[in-house]
Amino acid sequence: MAGAIRLSDYPIAALQALRHEASSTVNAIGVLRSMRALGSIPGSLVTCPADVYSGDAKRGAAMLDGRFQLAGDQLDARPGEAGIWARSTPSRAFARSLHGFGWLRDCAAADPSGQGSLQLVDAWVREFGRWNSFAWSQDVLSSRLMNWLRCGELLFTPPDVGDKDANKRHAARMRCLVRQARYLQRALPLAPDGTIRLRCAAALTLVGLCLPDQNALLKTAILAYGHEIDRQILPDGGHLSRAPRAVAEALIDLVTVRDVAAGLDVELPATLLRASDRLAPMARFFQMVDGGLASFHGGGEGDRAALAAVLERGDIKSRSFGFAPHSGYQRAHAGGATVLLDVGEPPRGALSVEAHASALAFELCTASGRLVVNCGWADDQPANWREAVRATAAHSTLTLEESSSARLLSPGWQRELLGPRLATSPGPVTARRNEEEMGVWLEGGHEGYREDYGLSHRRRVFLAADGGDVRGEDALFRPIEDGAPDDVNVRWRFAIRFHLHPSVRASLARDSMSVLLVQPSGAGWRFRCDGEPIRLERSVYLAAGAPPQRATQIVVQGEAEPFGAGDRPPNRVRWAFQRLGRIGGAAGENT
Repeated sequence: MAGAIRLSDYPIAALQALRHEASSTVNAIGVLRSMRALGSIPGSLVTCPADVYSGDAKRGAAMLDGRFQLAGDQLDARPGEAGIWARSTPSRAFARSLHGFGWLRDCAAADPSGQGSLQLVDAWVREFGRWNSFAWSQDVLSSRLMNWLRCGELLFTPPDVGDKDANKRHAARMRCLVRQARYLQRALPLAPDGTIRLRCAAALTLVGLCLPDQNALLKTAILAYGHEIDRQILPDGGHLSRAPRAVAEALIDLVTVRDVAAGLDVELPATLLRASDRLAPMARFFQMVDGGLASFHGGGEGDRAALAAVLERGDIKSRSFGFAPHSGYQRAHAGGATVLLDVGEPPRGALSVEAHASALAFELCTASGRLVVNCGWADDQPANWREAVRATAAHSTLTLEESSSARLLSPGWQRELLGPRLATSPGPVTARRNEEEMGVWLEGGHEGYREDYGLSHRRRVFLAADGGDVRGEDALFRPIEDGAPDDVNVRWRFAIRFHLHPSVRASLARDSMSVLLVQPSGAGWRFRCDGEPIRLERSVYLAAGAPPQRATQIVVQGEAEPFGAGDRPPNRVRWAFQRLGRIGGAAGENT
């Protein structure tokens, strides 16, 4: 286990905090804000971007009635001019989602006239439209700008000339949009590194394209966007955060910007035009059979329809591949089955605030749907789950002494300054791949437990050519160069977990040495192992979005010796998922 925080991280974080505080102080002074000229306020947008995300009319109807359910909490807004904006929110995550306006398309879907949606936006403009330290923070602001523009036809289409009140409200929305864009232009260098800064650059570019006569702003935005794309998108198409969701969202935002620019005959740099050729194949790499994403490093299944709308376009190039060396993932696909294995180190520094301790975790999806998963995460889940699902035990991999292969910063001044970063890393994570006629072998190893327990973890996974046999081996071994352990009699408890998708029914055999698994289609699989008796325990699945779903996990436990090469029990456990026929199901067959 290696340290993931450098001494230089502390002064960098302190300086960034001081810059944020200074910026907030300056913007909190109304006189200084009023001195910043906005220039002429346009009467309308040049164009509106298409929205590939779809709205939920039922959810929107509840919000129009004052019932907002966001980030795992619910808040009922009392009638009044300010409505929801006059209420104290139950959590920061709720407030972040509320002020980000991702729900606006839901309201628009429930109210074709748009009057209810406009009232909510206009109330926000009155309450927060000049500035607010939280509502105008870069992550919230960039989300709001993207969502407002994607609902641009509703928000920024000029009303009838004779309706003075409507024209006044429209002018206020346009003025607020320009003010937010100007602020984001100044605050972009202060944006947290990673997906937030990338989205800020995308949002600023989109605003610069959609607003007329914004040449200076657009030039700044395009330069910043190209720089962040070059820096954050890896050669294999992955994102620095290693999160599949980050890849999908970056692709969707980039295609949105490209489409608007093409419609206006605005030439974008080649670096932006070519980036989708890297992002699209990587997004497909992370897709499972249901169209959703695998859940690693803070991302969930994502919006299937939005991702499909982008990937199915004729101008988006895509190719299949099995190993993403820069992102640190192995993929094998055969006979309708897909295995994804995490064989990379988690990101370090500021990028690790969303990272998970998931070294050698894997997901298994069959032709009938997801079978083995990680607990995952989605932004609309209750915040009290966030830290728990970052631990190794929330992933389908091995844990030693119920500890994680990478540790979060403990509460204290360091965490207050640096945020919930990873304090340690699993060290070098190795990867190998061997493709044979019979199938594909994936192998990885990490040293996240070597410092504390003297053992390294190695995992091998085999996917047969027909997709019906997935075999694995987990081994704990002491590296030869470490010499003999101090205490040869000590035993280290380990657990190998296989979290099952909530739709999978699991039945433990009487001898506790195998488990029958049945998917919703009736497809049957059997899990076996040569280790200790198998246990079925409760689990939870958060990757599909709120609320958390109850699930089951297969747990194989044992006690490892502090020496050996991991080539025999108890330091080696072999396991397998083998496809059966249909169990019940539509055809009524049993196997």
